[in-house]
Amino acid sequence: MIRKVTNSTTQNESLLFEQSSPGKVGYQLPDLDVPVVDAKALLGAANVRDEIEGFPEVSEVENVRHYTRLSTWNYAIDLGLYPLGSCTMKYNPRVNELVARLEGLAWAHPYQPEGLSQGAFEVMSQLENCLAEITGMDAVTLQPAAGAHGELTGVLLMRALLESRGNPRKRLLIPDSAHGTNPATAAMAGYSVENIRSNSRGMMDIEQLARIMDEDAAGLMVTNPNTVGVFEQEIVKVAEIVHAKGGLMYMDGANMNALVGITRPGDFGIDVMHLNLHKTFSTPHGGGGPGSGAVAIKKHLEPFLPYPRMKRVKDIWSWDYDRPQSIGKVRAFYGNFGVLVRALAYIMAHGGPGLRNATMDAVLNATYIRKGLEPYYDLPLTDPSMHEVVFSHDRQEKLGVKTMDIAKRLIDYGFHPYTTAFPMIVHGAIMIEPTETESKQEIDLFIDAMISIAKEIETDPQFVLKAPYNTRVARVDETTAARKPIVRWKPA
Repeated sequence: MIRKVTNSTTQNESLLFEQSSPGKVGYQLPDLDVPVVDAKALLGAANVRDEIEGFPEVSEVENVRHYTRLSTWNYAIDLGLYPLGSCTMKYNPRVNELVARLEGLAWAHPYQPEGLSQGAFEVMSQLENCLAEITGMDAVTLQPAAGAHGELTGVLLMRALLESRGNPRKRLLIPDSAHGTNPATAAMAGYSVENIRSNSRGMMDIEQLARIMDEDAAGLMVTNPNTVGVFEQEIVKVAEIVHAKGGLMYMDGANMNALVGITRPGDFGIDVMHLNLHKTFSTPHGGGGPGSGAVAIKKHLEPFLPYPRMKRVKDIWSWDYDRPQSIGKVRAFYGNFGVLVRALAYIMAHGGPGLRNATMDAVLNATYIRKGLEPYYDLPLTDPSMHEVVFSHDRQEKLGVKTMDIAKRLIDYGFHPYTTAFPMIVHGAIMIEPTETESKQEIDLFIDAMISIAKEIETDPQFVLKAPYNTRVARVDETTAARKPIVRWKPA
């Protein structure tokens, strides 16, 4: 069975500016029974805002219906599968939301006294301890606000340690299978980037690493599993090569959802890593945040962690600013607290065995999709997939259809598109990550849809090239939209 969606019963929506009529308001109040006061005279002209020119004037019911109708256009994780590879868009358990909305946590003010924040301290301390145990590291900071922010924090920690040894070094080595933010992070931290190519198995070239790793390289930034969903099977040897030259191992932990409960980065040679709590530990993800890029480190990096650090004296928590080697603050306050609460709730609700089961389910679901689609789409890498699988559009390209065309057609089947054309080391990448929260029934629907599209391409490729058909707007000119965006509405 294939789930198809149509939009025949929902109308196209005009802009509020187009619905506007002069004099309409969203409220109705009785006439004043007190003298009218000149607000500018009473409060001062500088403190009273003038009317907003061109602001839409609509009634309450028009306003409510407008936004309610728009909400029905949105695809959401509560509606169906997000197969976006490398993004880990999974369902967020409602118990996380319940805990985060507890009055004492939801209304905790960042400026309230330490004595009134003991519960918040305890939440953050428990989360740091859990993450340290899960990763096999010695300490954790929760300050960074998201993944790339955690990357920058981690690399700055590496730089601080190397500077304390007398030489911050000049280069960072980054595999071509790393996440795209890694080279930008290295540059922001003052390092040049040297690329390490992947071999035919999708893993980094160990021989090239051994040749270029020297006393001028600060270390290696590795994503493991990498962006093609393959575990770097020689990671211990990689760490030995880097450490032998005095370098440090940084791990992008965005794909940690493939490792939790199975293996620990600290045990295979990682010195510092970040975790995307808004991915692996299931706090809401997408739309620009909020997130958390918690950073876990080995003890030789601990003196350089961002201040303040939590300290506990006679069962009383407080902040410790006496950190002379610290890289300083990387964020106002101590992280996105609501995200931290949700992550701890997720970890505690699962427990150790539950977290391991989640990892196993994520790998199982990706492997199931791989086996289901392997007869219909090219699979350039033959090593086992972890939490995601990357196909190529090579077979379909021979008929003129590319990965973006397949993704557009997938919309007509009621699914959000997968990640297209990334990672770039796979030609015409079709990158799929189902996550552990999807049922076999949902995954079967997705597999059926992808198989149906493959068969459509075999019989009528031109039909697929014109998709999507069931959306309010047909295929858009994405190049023009990116290069010449229209961001301000003007009346005709």
